[in-house]
Amino acid sequence: MMNRVILVGRLTKDPELRYTPNGVPVATFTLAVNRNFTNQQGEREADFINCVIWRKPAENVANYLKKGSLAGVDGRVQTRNYEGQDGKRVYVTEIQAESVQFLEPRSSSAGERNEGGSYGNQRNNNDSPYEQNQNQNQRNNNNNNHTRVNDDPFANDGKTIDISDDDLPF
Repeated sequence: MMNRVILVGRLTKDPELRYTPNGVPVATFTLAVNRNFTNQQGEREADFINCVIWRKPAENVANYLKKGSLAGVDGRVQTRNYEGQDGKRVYVTEIQAESVQFLEPRSSSAGERNEGGSYGNQRNNNDSPYEQNQNQNQRNNNNNNHTRVNDDPFANDGKTIDISDDDLPF
């Protein structure tokens, strides 16, 4: 059996972070996901999907995402039920997220740009993991302004490469 969901959309409001009585973090948020087609008026509609994520990723979601942030969610559909205040059974269907990907730098969804009009490249302690990776990669690229052909095992130095059928994996 298979139960897998992958969604890409924007948060409709800031995530809510709570803690269970045992101290386990849990964040809830709603993702607006555009449909692939338009309605009769030519407008795109969206589905508003409730998502839940637990533990450290929940804290990351609460710290780095906010209303309007573009996020990718990988998880599974889960239903639960409880007795409402009126005594009737209430059924809830939601996505239990196993991972949430931050799909844009934090400053781009807020419309915040530095004076030059481009996104800041300096790392500060509030950068999301996505921004930290991007900034680290950029620093590494800036340190290697030269191309090192010797490090490329597939570089062609003018000689033909002799590969036998035994070397091929198929």
